Amino acid sequence: MKVKMLSRNPDNYVRETKLDLQRVPRNYDPTLHLFEVPREYVRALNATKLERVFAKPFLASLDGHRDGVNCLAKHPKSLATVLSGACDGEVRIWNLTKRKCICTIQAHEGFVRGICTRFCGTSFFLLLTVYTGIDHHWKEAVFATCGQQVDIWDEQRTSPICSMTWGFDSISSVKFNPIETFLLGSCASDRNIVLYDMRQATPLKKGWNPMEAFIFTAANEDYNLYTFDMRALDTPVMVHMDHVSAVLDVDYSPTGKEFVSASFDKSIRIFPVDKSRSREVYHTKRMQHVICVKWTSDSKYIMCGSDEMNIRLWKANASEKLGVLTSREKAAKDYNQKLKEKFEHHPHIKRIARHRHLPKSIYSQIQEQGILKEARRRKEVNRLKHSKPGSVSIVPEKKKHIVAVVK
Repeated sequence: MKVKMLSRNPDNYVRETKLDLQRVPRNYDPTLHLFEVPREYVRALNATKLERVFAKPFLASLDGHRDGVNCLAKHPKSLATVLSGACDGEVRIWNLTKRKCICTIQAHEGFVRGICTRFCGTSFFLLLTVYTGIDHHWKEAVFATCGQQVDIWDEQRTSPICSMTWGFDSISSVKFNPIETFLLGSCASDRNIVLYDMRQATPLKKGWNPMEAFIFTAANEDYNLYTFDMRALDTPVMVHMDHVSAVLDVDYSPTGKEFVSASFDKSIRIFPVDKSRSREVYHTKRMQHVICVKWTSDSKYIMCGSDEMNIRLWKANASEKLGVLTSREKAAKDYNQKLKEKFEHHPHIKRIARHRHLPKSIYSQIQEQGILKEARRRKEVNRLKHSKPGSVSIVPEKKKHIVAVVK
């Protein structure tokens, strides 16, 4: 049955005298409210404003190095222990709970180019001179280094048990897959991303997600980050475009839903894996070029090392309250979060939630790049408009950044 019109008996609503109140139909269910949506909107607006008011992500600065911090490593068994390597060859072990250095080691004379810990946490490994990257296996006494080639080492041997090459350019970084531990990936200076299989000792194709073995993210000097699915490398899953200078490091959250990136533009950004724009940008007046970044294993904090000799500790959620929450605080937090998700696309709430204060240098570069991007778009539209049909092919934005896939 199709209902086209709803009618009511007017005798039930006509006033007997002009002094009587006008009857209004209403629902007497006590769980419903006449102005439920407007009331929830006001609450969502207030929750969004308070989130920005209490957004104070910076926690502490760990100073003590006498040269720029070049690399960071997390302890696999202790959340409070972090290792850092500096450009003067010094290695420091930090306690994040006390925010103090508990050990200092003069490991090398020159740069500490890479540092990683053993899967059991009993020892750590360093890199110097020839090699440019190092990473330890997640379950076995094996580690990988990279330089002119990728070498697989056994801890008990002085020579590599396996060497793999692809091309002739130097390799800058190497990482083991945390799930499929026999897979590792590397980045080369000729813009190649190479995936290797330890079981075959040969490259498969030219930052791993800890929850999805086939997803990884690469940082690039063209200001972008690229998330790939290793099953289809011809097109990136997502292109993350918010930095205004070269991206130097990237690290995933333990949940696998977000990652943090460090850039030469003196800032760090937090990206959702499925979004092209960052949800947070962190910076301070004193912070210079950020060289390395790590997400702690409890998914609550972020560490970054920069070339002005400091390690900074940030909250992963800028407005999160630290410490123990009461049951009422937890309930209020969950309720406000649901309200913000319900009204997140409303223009006023969306504007407040997206607003971030940026340094003048970053803001001016964003404006300049926006002008250049609009000029390139207008040029493509004009070329397509004044060309013969089919003579100019339209290349999707994601495929513009991929040169070729070699097997």
